[in-house]
Amino acid sequence: MGYGIRLKVWSDYACFTRPEMKAERVSYDVMTPSAARGVLDAIHWKPAIRWVVDAITVLNEIRFDNIRRNEVSVKIPKPTEEAMRGGMVTPLGLSASDNRQQRATLYLRDVAYVIEAHFELTDRAGPEDSAEKHYNIALRRMREGQCFHRPYLGCREFPAHFELVEGDMPPSFYQGKGEMDLGWMLWEIDFDQGASADTHIMLSGSGDKLARFFHAKMVDGRIAVPPKGGGEA
Repeated sequence: MGYGIRLKVWSDYACFTRPEMKAERVSYDVMTPSAARGVLDAIHWKPAIRWVVDAITVLNEIRFDNIRRNEVSVKIPKPTEEAMRGGMVTPLGLSASDNRQQRATLYLRDVAYVIEAHFELTDRAGPEDSAEKHYNIALRRMREGQCFHRPYLGCREFPAHFELVEGDMPPSFYQGKGEMDLGWMLWEIDFDQGASADTHIMLSGSGDKLARFFHAKMVDGRIAVPPKGGGEA
């Protein structure tokens, strides 16, 4: 295991969308490991390191709320490179009024978590990339509130605050409440499409990406995240 950190993140709202819900957005009960890794990448990311989420602790009571928003039903066409070169083939404009639709969202409110994670050096690490160097950079950025872009909790409209936990662990609302089964939860989207033989991991997907799920259980507010290695091929 590499150098570890504990990071507290919180926000007024969050939405960790369940991929099985197509028409309307419905959030998981808690933060997913992929969302936690996105927060860490927003603070300190380099090709030489890869963040690994070990556990997520839920600090506040899980509370849901509903909202209905205007959204657009289509995406802006892809050929942006042609447009940049001056060869406009497909118009890049998008009329929001012509493609507007209302979608409901079941989201979380008043959320706070502690992310326990470590990083590992990748095969893209150079001679100047030491674990101690990146660990010190990550600690400095977390202490000073620095980030490459503002981290968010599930959706970009839900920005997150963060601070490094260096003392005692903040108390959880679910401390002493035993185990809670959260069912199958998204672990990460794998673009390498490596096969898995791990009994803790369920695979689903097609094309150039693969969704990985794990059976999440919260014990006294803490969710242990299974490692990627070990049982996987």
